Amino acid sequence: MLQETPLRSAAAGVPGEGKRPHAARPFFFISDLHLSEAIPRTVAAFEHFIRFTAEEADSVFILGDLFEYWVGDDMLGDPFVAGMAALMHTLSERGIALYIMHGNRDFLLGKRFMTAAGAIWLPDPFVITAFGARITLAHGDALCTSDRAYIRFRRFARCRAAQMLFLASPFKWRHALAQRMRKASHEGRSRPVSPKYDVTHEGVAALLKQTGTTILVHGHTHRPARHSEPGGTRWVLPDWDLDHGERRGGYLRIDATGLRALPLD
Repeated sequence: MLQETPLRSAAAGVPGEGKRPHAARPFFFISDLHLSEAIPRTVAAFEHFIRFTAEEADSVFILGDLFEYWVGDDMLGDPFVAGMAALMHTLSERGIALYIMHGNRDFLLGKRFMTAAGAIWLPDPFVITAFGARITLAHGDALCTSDRAYIRFRRFARCRAAQMLFLASPFKWRHALAQRMRKASHEGRSRPVSPKYDVTHEGVAALLKQTGTTILVHGHTHRPARHSEPGGTRWVLPDWDLDHGERRGGYLRIDATGLRALPLD
């Protein structure tokens, strides 16, 4: 369901000290970090982004797949996960708002995690107004309408009853299942990527029409680019991976000069 409500900005009461006027401060957008202990260089890049790059931002938006997988907020018992949440919480402590949207890997991120990270949950899709522009934000998986099997799975997986049943299962079972699915996903990366796993023009057009916007920002596809669509402009965020082969990563910035794709520091 589409939602559009005023954002809680750094200047509008996010807990923290040293709040600064936010009118001229940029918004940053990132997605698809897939954080885990298995990718230490990527984790280090994220730590640098939160501690230093984000310092000039009013707000940081993470549009899904922050973690490689998430099987419930009891994962906060893991020291690595707890450390990542504490790191993100430093944003609110510095008066920088943090918004997190569910991805296809971490759609079970719940209230306990959001509190630990000092974050505000964003529905998918969500419309914001920034520097005079109305922008639709999405993870992107719901726009892959050619992959009908996944769309059916997504509908089932986002069902609250199914989630409650899954979360009631033993943690060890949930964790083992996620590990098996993660292994299958990694093995599948060696095969050619089918066009059906990308967003469709029809899906994008329908969303832009639904939201009444002409700018869409999303992740998920790991194909960063700026696309001209019949209904407007579509920005695809990069995934982050500094541990395997060619360095990947970056973020989108919007300020008074417009939208820009920027590399990691």
